[in-house]
Amino acid sequence: MSERLFPADLTAEYLNSFSKGLTRHIGIEYLEVGPDYLTARMPVDDRTRQPYGILHGGASVVLAESLGSVAAHVVAGGNKATVGLEINANHIRAVREGFVIGTVTPLHIGGRTHVWEIKIRSEDGKLVCVSRLTVAVLDSPPAK
Repeated sequence: MSERLFPADLTAEYLNSFSKGLTRHIGIEYLEVGPDYLTARMPVDDRTRQPYGILHGGASVVLAESLGSVAAHVVAGGNKATVGLEINANHIRAVREGFVIGTVTPLHIGGRTHVWEIKIRSEDGKLVCVSRLTVAVLDSPPAK
């Protein structure tokens, strides 16, 4: 993208200060805010491995949806609500230990929908998972 999508003063530390629930429980940590991307890492450990000792595909999807949802929320603005409509993931390579790093970038930013691409890589840069998240942009939060 040619223009800055995320505010220049938005920091990973700020995003981490709002981490709670599942995101905090499995150790997702935001690392970088770029002009049109966010990155976060997630440990591959007993919280995120499946019984064969490799990264659980569902954990990769949690990282992908967390990145895409935060990106959509920031871009839509504080007076809008963003909710996931659809997510898919292609699991390409197994990881047994260390961290995986996800990077989210926009594919489409519209008034009512966003489409985000999330690429998850191992620490040595190998592609682990590719995901796409479609988000609805609402005028107000969904009813509780």
